[in-house]
Amino acid sequence: MNNQLDLTKLGAQPITPFDERPHAIVIGSGFGGLAAAVRLGARGYRVTILEKLDAPGGRAYVYRQDGFTFDAGPTIITAPFLLEELWSLCGRTLSDDVDLRPMDPFFQIRFDDGRTFDYSGDRDRNIEQIKAFNEADAEGYLNYLKASEQRYRVGFERLGFKSFDSLWQLVRFLPQLIRLRSDRSVYSLVSSYIKDPYLRQVMSFHPLLIGGNPFSVTGIYSLISHLEQRFGVWSAMGGTGSLVEGFVSLIESQGSDIFCNTEVTQINTEGRRVTGVTLEGGTEIEADIVVSNADSAWTYRHLLPAEKRRRWTDRRLDKAAYSNGLFVWYFGTSTRYEDVPHHSVLLGPRYQGLLNDIFKRKTLSDDFSLYLHRPTATDESLAPEGCDTFYALVPVPHLDADVDWQTHAETFRQAIEARLATTVLPGLSDKVVTSRILTPLDFQNRLNSFKGAGFSFEPRIFQSAWFRPHNQSEDFDGLYLVGAGTHPGAGIPGVISSARVLDEVVPHAIDIRNR
Repeated sequence: MNNQLDLTKLGAQPITPFDERPHAIVIGSGFGGLAAAVRLGARGYRVTILEKLDAPGGRAYVYRQDGFTFDAGPTIITAPFLLEELWSLCGRTLSDDVDLRPMDPFFQIRFDDGRTFDYSGDRDRNIEQIKAFNEADAEGYLNYLKASEQRYRVGFERLGFKSFDSLWQLVRFLPQLIRLRSDRSVYSLVSSYIKDPYLRQVMSFHPLLIGGNPFSVTGIYSLISHLEQRFGVWSAMGGTGSLVEGFVSLIESQGSDIFCNTEVTQINTEGRRVTGVTLEGGTEIEADIVVSNADSAWTYRHLLPAEKRRRWTDRRLDKAAYSNGLFVWYFGTSTRYEDVPHHSVLLGPRYQGLLNDIFKRKTLSDDFSLYLHRPTATDESLAPEGCDTFYALVPVPHLDADVDWQTHAETFRQAIEARLATTVLPGLSDKVVTSRILTPLDFQNRLNSFKGAGFSFEPRIFQSAWFRPHNQSEDFDGLYLVGAGTHPGAGIPGVISSARVLDEVVPHAIDIRNR
């Protein structure tokens, strides 16, 4: 991988005198940008990825500290067939580069009173646990899974790979969306089948993994339950960063390049047409097309001229609803906690009230729920011998909240440490040997995330499909968007699917060459 900027490769001229492929620039190397580069390379483009950070991955960046390896962001892999498809475009198989291991259970959910639920792909085990909470909900669970599958068939298989460039494309699907009561929230849908309040939390928390409030996000997102049950939940040996490394290998095998420490400060335009980008420092690079894997709101607000924007104006971007922010504490311990599974969810004393604080009131509460990641449960190589690697991720309000993270971050970290010490990690304060934190302020300043949101636009019904920034820009020709802020949305399957949409809307390289 090339970490140093080589202007002879980045200019308008081909990489070599014999390389006449049309040039595509991809801004950002998150999973959406990496998948886009693979697809563009397979369609005949010479691709240049420009990454602000010192290593690829975007939100899937990897921190290495004191012998511990921390995946910065995504840790849960579902729908691995989407990855297999990308590897097959390069004549390879995913297992050539990435060793995926199935998770069992998918998650252990721990309630505030200490009760637990091991949510897995084993339906019988799930039903046995459900009956311990409320026997009548066993049948409701089976009916809910059927409802989830129906929404998967429409929301994932039929809508997930469509471009939604025109309102007519949405209108065509309206009868199906109406039939599935897409106006209902995920929590409302779950509650129509499940009566026990504990089990309602188990079945409805999934939208939080993609930045959605279960009480307001469209019930279409209940498809996640079927997706997990059908294809499993996986983790990569070596951490999710090994998947990034695999992508880099694919991209370089196509004759494309990734340049790190290279921040794009402007997307250049002539009239409506995009012509390339300007880098920090003023260097201009020409391109036939530009694909932005940067946050969509950030792309329009900070990289494109306001006077040329018609749909995604500053006013519209400011009024949009954004996902929650994230506070992440990465830490390593001098001992191993063998009873803690790979993925845990620790729920606080409140559910709807806490989510209202985060998404509606924009206030930081004293109580919180968190996701605890212990990858050393599966891969001991991610920590020194006899140690554990962890991260605790807490949903918090984005930067519209009145929180001074520069002064409050350590106080909040201490609250997380105390909570973990009294629940699943006894004696934690004496066992932590390395530590770092990430706040919504870091998401804004380091990852160029508008308002420090963890997942860009909140996936409400009127911020989904046609209502999101389109994969093919509405305002500029030759500009395309991938990632969490465009269709179909956040999460590894979502952002990889956003790159798949490019096959619908990006001209084939031969058509560019013959223009």
